[in-house]
Amino acid sequence: MSRIGKAPVIIPDKVNVTIQENLVKVSGPLGSLDCKLRPEISIVKEGNTLILKPNNEERKTGALYGLSRTLVNNMVVGVSQGFSKMLEIQGVGYKAAKEGNTLILSLGYSHPVKIEPPQGIEIVLESPTKITIKGYDKQMVGDVAALIRSKRPPEVYKGKGVRYSGEVVRRKAGKTGKK
Repeated sequence: MSRIGKAPVIIPDKVNVTIQENLVKVSGPLGSLDCKLRPEISIVKEGNTLILKPNNEERKTGALYGLSRTLVNNMVVGVSQGFSKMLEIQGVGYKAAKEGNTLILSLGYSHPVKIEPPQGIEIVLESPTKITIKGYDKQMVGDVAALIRSKRPPEVYKGKGVRYSGEVVRRKAGKTGKK
């Protein structure tokens, strides 16, 4: 069985959780999320904690047990604290700017790349080469970060492109000259 699934999910103040059959709705100061859990997993609210339990001992249920607990915990943390991902832009002339809510990237193409964030996602520019994506839905924050990175992933020869903060890009040696 999953060790992650056994840990209870603690509900902080200002967060409201409602459970109807296997539909979990979580609302807090940053927003509200809902998730339909699989029928193999049951969830019970006891005081200010949520406890998940598997309904059988199958191997698949054990995997779903840990996953379900993590999804519920991410919803609770998201609506109370939120999530963020940081991106760095490296390369001569590569930069980012904001025009209203739209992110405009100059990544060496003949045209600027425009990205409109979905509802619930905020893009913050700390500098022209540092982007922070914030939101209450962890999956959506990761998807937007991956979308921005996909516009110019870091290349292996010079390391130019958009990368996650702290990402290490393995560099290749370039061509050697004729002898």
